[in-house]
Amino acid sequence: MKLIDTRDAVGHVLCHDLTQIIPGVVKDAVFRKGHVVTEEDIPVLLSIGKEHLYVWEKDDNMYHEDEAAAILRDMCMGENMQATEPKEGKIELIADCDGLFQVDAERLLAVNRLGEMMIATRHGNVPVKKGDKLAGTRVIPLVIEKEKMRAAQETVGKEPLLSLKPFRHKKVGIVTTGNEVFLGRIEDKFGPAIRKKLTEYDTEVLGQVILGDDPQKITAAINDWIGKGADMVVCTGGMSVDPDDTTPAAIKATGAHVVSYGAPVLPGAMFLLAYTPAGIPILGLPGCVMYARRTIFDLVLPRVLADVPVTPEDLARMGQGGLCLNCDVCIWPNCGFGKG
Repeated sequence: MKLIDTRDAVGHVLCHDLTQIIPGVVKDAVFRKGHVVTEEDIPVLLSIGKEHLYVWEKDDNMYHEDEAAAILRDMCMGENMQATEPKEGKIELIADCDGLFQVDAERLLAVNRLGEMMIATRHGNVPVKKGDKLAGTRVIPLVIEKEKMRAAQETVGKEPLLSLKPFRHKKVGIVTTGNEVFLGRIEDKFGPAIRKKLTEYDTEVLGQVILGDDPQKITAAINDWIGKGADMVVCTGGMSVDPDDTTPAAIKATGAHVVSYGAPVLPGAMFLLAYTPAGIPILGLPGCVMYARRTIFDLVLPRVLADVPVTPEDLARMGQGGLCLNCDVCIWPNCGFGKG
């Protein structure tokens, strides 16, 4: 491209979009890339502050900003996403389904460190809805060396930087424990709280059983739900270290592999996650789930519903951002809770 005086631009081809901004009225391209400038365009161009223009000169060693943005798009876009058309050198990615959005943070950082290009995303490991904006890409200059874009492609490799795992329909069995509830001394608050959380997703509650603190009966109830077709089992109550809290031991007795008993998240430190040999998750939820608006349950549930295995490393990484501030107006997942 070359720089020319706007008054001498008649007949030249614009190599980038030119934006007009009228606060509160419009922010859009008044002339698009590829437009051939006419005599009538000159006053308009001057009115938006364009005393000089870049016009296109084809160079086989350079990419135009739209071409480069498309390359960045291809490096990012996984399944279940769609891309917008380039506009002012920017392309956005939109969710095609409800699901768990994930970002390869290390490779994303490596690309953004290259300079002259950018990829901005929402936080990874959060639930998104169909139609949500996921990411935006563009290069900073109007043109960029092809060699630099090849370096970015080599940095990323073949796997997309972003993924969107669809939520799966899950059948859920609930096991509530505690003599105080079983004997009617207090009202069960866990059941309604869990059911309300599950209504945010495509789930089917098979039922709920309420038991005392007998670990053998708790183990049998978990196995019974699995035998009835549950895709996950949620155990509530009895998750602390008191002598009468037997739920963790009962979960272990099913033969499930315990990923972790405890998580660096508040509310939710006394959380337990296990998987049966068949891969069915069993969640042991602490008492905070009854009353706190957002807890460890909200951070783990989307991953479970998207069939994304949760590892001890995943839970450990929740420590940074794992303190819920209990804001007066909760905007989760559009906040820092659980995002290391």
